[in-house]
Amino acid sequence: MGIFVFLPLVLPLTTWPIARLAEQRLHPRTATVLLTVLATAMALCSTVCLGLLMVVGTAQLPGNPLPDGWSDPEVRESVPRHEVAGKAAIPGLLAVVVACGRAVLQHCAVRRRAHRALAGLPRTEVAVLPDPEPYAYALPGGARDRIVVSTGLLTRLAARERRALFAHERSHLAARHHRHLLLVRLAACANPFLLPLRTAVAYTVERWADEEAAQAVGSRKAVARAIGRAALVSRGTPAPTLAGLAAPGPLPRRVAALLGPAPAVRTWPPVFTTVGLALWTAATGVLLSAMFSANSAFTLMLLLHAATPL
Repeated sequence: MGIFVFLPLVLPLTTWPIARLAEQRLHPRTATVLLTVLATAMALCSTVCLGLLMVVGTAQLPGNPLPDGWSDPEVRESVPRHEVAGKAAIPGLLAVVVACGRAVLQHCAVRRRAHRALAGLPRTEVAVLPDPEPYAYALPGGARDRIVVSTGLLTRLAARERRALFAHERSHLAARHHRHLLLVRLAACANPFLLPLRTAVAYTVERWADEEAAQAVGSRKAVARAIGRAALVSRGTPAPTLAGLAAPGPLPRRVAALLGPAPAVRTWPPVFTTVGLALWTAATGVLLSAMFSANSAFTLMLLLHAATPL
């Protein structure tokens, strides 16, 4: 495996330029899908390599349940500085599993509690809760997709701003934005170097819904006013994997984008531009991560097979 087993752990750094530029230069829909794919692929590759290092580290421990041949010098020497790297990978991978497990459990628990809170209400698309606290968010649930909004927020919005609010939340549900948010959150749990992509996707999903709402309402300024007014009073969403009109983030940038022209729909930027070069750099990083993790896994499999007595 050599030094290549470590590279997928740091190659997510190649995505940092595109994480920033995609927010500014790409259509929000394109940016969201692109950054989610990059984050997921990088996280999978780095987790695979962390698992390979853990196998080598576990084989070094006295009394381990693995075959004795897996602790042969040939296996250990396949990883540079195996004494430190192999053993350090054990708590590292456990931390990844715990963090990802907590994120999934929190996401599921929030959805369950939210659906239970709506149990006594009519089964309509919009669930209006008699709550003076202002909030609104999209609650996914397969056939039970709902838009949850409080009377405290509705009373603070004008008629056209309410239309913008509902169009915004419908876009979140139709495009399944909660999946993008959950995937990038899990990716950041697997590799902290992917945190900029999580932050970027949290912004681009809101911008995506903003543009869809502007088309539905027919006024970009109405959506901008609704965002600004909701941001001043709303407490946000109950979990970072749920989306809402006033979700935490760079709200002034969202308002400024809506007050400007609509973004051009372009799936792939020209190569010889800043965003094009950043995108190709990130794509190369993903390709190298996949190659190095696959090569390391195949090499270790051959070593373990050769070291295991029949």
